[in-house]
Amino acid sequence: MIQIENVTFTYNNSEEKGNLKNINLSINQGEVVLLCGESGCGKTTLTRLINGLIPWYYEGELTGSVKVADKEIREQPLHTLSQQIGSVFQNPRSQFFNVDTTSEIAFSCENQGLPETEIQRRIRQTVSLFHIGNLMDRNIFHLSGGEKQKIACASVSAGEPEIYVLDEPSSNLDVTAIDDLRDIISCWKAAGKTVIVAEHRLYYLMELADRIIHMRHGEICHEWTSEAFLKMSQAEVEKFGLRPASLKQICGIHRFGAHSSGSYKVRHLAFAYKGEKQSLNIPNLSLPHSAAAAVIGKNGAGKSTLLRCLCGLEKKCSSEVETDNKTYPLRKWAKKCYLVMQDVNHQLFTESVLDEVVLGTDSTDMEKAENILNQLDLLPFKERHPMSLSGGQKQRVAIAGAIFSGKDILLFDEPTSGLDFRHMEQVAGLMQQLKRQGKTLLIVTHDPEFILKTCDNIIHIDNGSLTEQYSLDRAGIAKLLDFFELR
Repeated sequence: MIQIENVTFTYNNSEEKGNLKNINLSINQGEVVLLCGESGCGKTTLTRLINGLIPWYYEGELTGSVKVADKEIREQPLHTLSQQIGSVFQNPRSQFFNVDTTSEIAFSCENQGLPETEIQRRIRQTVSLFHIGNLMDRNIFHLSGGEKQKIACASVSAGEPEIYVLDEPSSNLDVTAIDDLRDIISCWKAAGKTVIVAEHRLYYLMELADRIIHMRHGEICHEWTSEAFLKMSQAEVEKFGLRPASLKQICGIHRFGAHSSGSYKVRHLAFAYKGEKQSLNIPNLSLPHSAAAAVIGKNGAGKSTLLRCLCGLEKKCSSEVETDNKTYPLRKWAKKCYLVMQDVNHQLFTESVLDEVVLGTDSTDMEKAENILNQLDLLPFKERHPMSLSGGQKQRVAIAGAIFSGKDILLFDEPTSGLDFRHMEQVAGLMQQLKRQGKTLLIVTHDPEFILKTCDNIIHIDNGSLTEQYSLDRAGIAKLLDFFELR
């Protein structure tokens, strides 16, 4: 089905010697293949090689042979390949062509010139398969990151290609949505489709993957069956820089405690997007000083909207904040906040990584900035353009900017999206340092491993309301594990 022989690829104007080196890989019809490895190892580049974006969109020096269905990729135009190969990118926004969700799902079918009755049938079938009836006829730009990811997967599925290429498809999905994604991949596999998934989250694919391909520095280093991979200890898996093969393995993670000396009390927080019902209605919310609180909840619950309101991005949000026996309007308190967005592409503006870190501050302490970059394994890239980095590397650049900002309240929206095990550990360590420096952290995340390594409190949001707030003591950890279905 897919035959890659002696392939080496280097992007044009790349400062690296080569993004892929001597790749040899054969993927059979109906196989599910999992690509894993640390950020920047070449997973995404390999997916671009398979779906034809290399060489038709991303230019560079390519040697070797890449064949799909016995035809050389370089001899087939991209529009022909797109009918055979459906792709879901790491950033789903980059593949949307419509404003509303229903039109987006119909788009691939319309491109094939299918009859209207067939398009309507495929839409109904896809909506049922993905359980997304509540997302139909919605404005795409009002959806959460996880909801956008589901629409991107649904749109590709409606086209019914023979090959699916997915790049970090679970990065912004909640527990239920990941279960749905697993079911969808299972359906594709049962139908004889070929599926290639580049992922950091491995656990949900263990029962589906026929092979696990481990990459490092642009090369294929190891190959396992799921059975062989599951036999490895957690220490062995971590040695390869990989996340757990089973979420059960994270339950015993040691958690560092924090001692708060007060709190920010947010009162009467209310907000609604234009033309929609109320998105947030939270009468009281407490954010302990010098501690980290995780905001959890399903996709679309209002978690990201909460962060946008607290940092002042949503000007129509009404609220006030009480601290140290003083009350401030939200717009004034928001000046103490710094937000790392879910889609960091929205906040990368400069020509170099180092300039990005110091952007918006009065400080010219480049030694401090370089030290932060070094802690995040980014110092070798300080002169690189941020947009030339991998998704995980961009995420760490944005986190570096938050740390350098010196703000008292740091807000993070899915900070481990696109991060491998080692870099997740680094970020968790930095979060602990920030708490010791007196910073207050509010973290929207679907990553239970990161929560247990970082956070002290849980804020559970559902349908725009505060369901409950609790400390991560023994009883709180039990609640958290129940939420993530880990017990």
